[in-house]
Amino acid sequence: MKRTKLFLSFFNSEKAGGLVMLLCTILSLLLANSIYLEGYNSIWHFTIARHPIEYWINDGLMAIFFLLIGLELERELYIGELSKIKDAILPLSGAAGGMIIPAIIYILFNNNTPFQMGFGIPMATDIAFAIGILSLLGNRIPLSLKIFLTALAVIDDLGAILMIALFYTKTIYFLNLVISLGVFGLLLVLNRLKVTNLLLYLIGGFIMWYFMLNSGVHATITGILLAFAIPFGDGKEDSISYKLQSWLHYPVAFVIIPLFALCNTAITIGNDWMNLINEPYSLGILFGLTLGKPIGIISFVYIAIKLKLTNLPKEINWSKLAAVGFLGGIGFTMSIFITLLAFDSILVINNSKIIILIASLISGVIGYILLSRNFKSAK
Repeated sequence: MKRTKLFLSFFNSEKAGGLVMLLCTILSLLLANSIYLEGYNSIWHFTIARHPIEYWINDGLMAIFFLLIGLELERELYIGELSKIKDAILPLSGAAGGMIIPAIIYILFNNNTPFQMGFGIPMATDIAFAIGILSLLGNRIPLSLKIFLTALAVIDDLGAILMIALFYTKTIYFLNLVISLGVFGLLLVLNRLKVTNLLLYLIGGFIMWYFMLNSGVHATITGILLAFAIPFGDGKEDSISYKLQSWLHYPVAFVIIPLFALCNTAITIGNDWMNLINEPYSLGILFGLTLGKPIGIISFVYIAIKLKLTNLPKEINWSKLAAVGFLGGIGFTMSIFITLLAFDSILVINNSKIIILIASLISGVIGYILLSRNFKSAK
């Protein structure tokens, strides 16, 4: 396994960011269910340039989050754990199972209902929370397990982004889309010409984001596209890809994701919240994340190994893999993000957020218990 400086920086920023995000989520829920509810909600609904602050967080700042994910994915593909086919198949197979099985479980509960478009909600893994829980056991966790979970979560996020592009685009304004993709093409040309002025790519990325925002396709897709337009070079510390990724770690972990958590967990929980469990979309989300994720990850990895396509690293056994499978059931950021796109009803959106929080909590606790038992005697 490759213990790169940038991977450790990414892992550590996500680890601390996960703990900050947890605190922000608790604070947001407390404020949204207190006497300060009205004032707290008014913050996120305050209008700037004809749109509320929550819109700019979800459609603007989250594009920067996806830019970081894209840069990390690019690094994994070129010189990381996804650069060799046999190594890549392990997290790829786990991620595929962790997306397909939860989606199937959700559809079983919601096929031919008004909620069927929520199938993408249980497909994603929250990198920050999952790594944050993994990090609670400190150095007892082998690097191979950390890398597997990180690679799986990054691939998961890419899959979620593809789902957004393919299934959660309702109306397309083709002229704006063509302009945005045209700018992307121009940036690719600059890449091929070995132009390394980062400012040019960032300006181009902003223009691309603006027209994508007005195209009907979700603007956060721009982050991934821009990541692959920025020259990777040899991936060393003097490359602009490395510099940008290093610079983005802390703003994303300690500003953007906490803001997203504060904004999107301002949920008022009524006395009858337990009745939500009976809703088909609630059951789909709950079982998709808590059962679908570990079943999908373990079963697809097992199939890949039986087909001799890949191998488990010696530090990872099936019990440890099961623990990571449950950590994969922590949906949070991407699950909430897709919820906002899948449903129009504010009531259904808020109810779904509550179920996502419950399912993520259950998955996180089970994952932590399994890991702590596995590494109980380790020093």
